[in-house]
Amino acid sequence: MKITIVAGARPNFMKIAPITRAIEAARALGKSISYRLVYTGRKEDTSLDASLFSDLDMKAPDAYLRVESNNPTSLTAGIMIAFEQELTENPAHVVLVVDDLTATMSCAIVAKKQGVKVAHLVAGTRSFDMKMPKEVNRMITDGLSDYLFTAGMVANRNLNQTGTESENVYYVGNIL
Repeated sequence: MKITIVAGARPNFMKIAPITRAIEAARALGKSISYRLVYTGRKEDTSLDASLFSDLDMKAPDAYLRVESNNPTSLTAGIMIAFEQELTENPAHVVLVVDDLTATMSCAIVAKKQGVKVAHLVAGTRSFDMKMPKEVNRMITDGLSDYLFTAGMVANRNLNQTGTESENVYYVGNIL
């Protein structure tokens, strides 16, 4: 199984690190699983110093999409275009997205359009305020996801209330 894991901001790496270590442990046991780590920002991002990855005991991203914009629509479009190319050149069975960023939503849309399953870590989080851009990202990402990993029972309830099928929801707790 090939998994593409997407990080849209520095805090995502903290949540992704335990997953990458679990994948590496499974590979060491002979499981047929691999991952590609994609960061939507720049390699030169000062918040991503080398010690971050060594402290988290994980490799640096395999790809940097290098997308930046202060305009939310331009950011969404840029990430979608860059991630479409990344996913076309490096096909995956599953795309794992984290949290509620524009990158999360954008990559989930691209994956679904390419027929790739989407897994959402920290699914079901809600503010119930559709004026908040992150709430829009959450709703779209959860709606597209094949696998929804939640941090708490409130998130499970939120997903249930939106009609999400319970067999697609996995309570994993706080990944940190």
